[in-house]
Amino acid sequence: MRRTARLLTGTALAVAAVGLACPATAYDGEAAVTGGLEVHPAQVVPGERAMVTTASCGEGGSAAGDAGAVGAGTFPLAPGTGDGEAAGHFEVPPSAQPGTYEIVATCGDDERRVTGDLVVTLTPADEQVYPRGSVKTGVGGALGPDPVQTAAGVAALAVAAAGGTWLLHRRARGDGI
Repeated sequence: MRRTARLLTGTALAVAAVGLACPATAYDGEAAVTGGLEVHPAQVVPGERAMVTTASCGEGGSAAGDAGAVGAGTFPLAPGTGDGEAAGHFEVPPSAQPGTYEIVATCGDDERRVTGDLVVTLTPADEQVYPRGSVKTGVGGALGPDPVQTAAGVAALAVAAAGGTWLLHRRARGDGI
């Protein structure tokens, strides 16, 4: 009983630790939404322009953006037209290295900070190639392309299991091997 309780407690603590260590990120189309700041597009190539919007600063609120993490410096976010969003843009420097960068905006009225993520890659999103198909490891799998070879392997395993069982049974009876 103690062993089960310890196992369940350890599992619960591990799940809680992972949940606290991994921040939640929601994706809305091309925009990455984390902490109230939307970055469009969420993935850029060095030299491209990124647009930032937030509704966290309230109706008619402006903000000051900071893209210093990626090397773009500061930029203003101006109030939008009636939808309660502040928007601004900046250009990712051509010298930016691939990685994920935090973009920060500070609301002008109450100094509230909102953040969002920008991913810099060397390949544009429309040119990226994603893997498909099976991995060629050289050994093959249980359900390979040749069913005859699969059947022969299964038969060989069955014969080996039957022979081993027969030998162990003879040994247990004392017939000698």
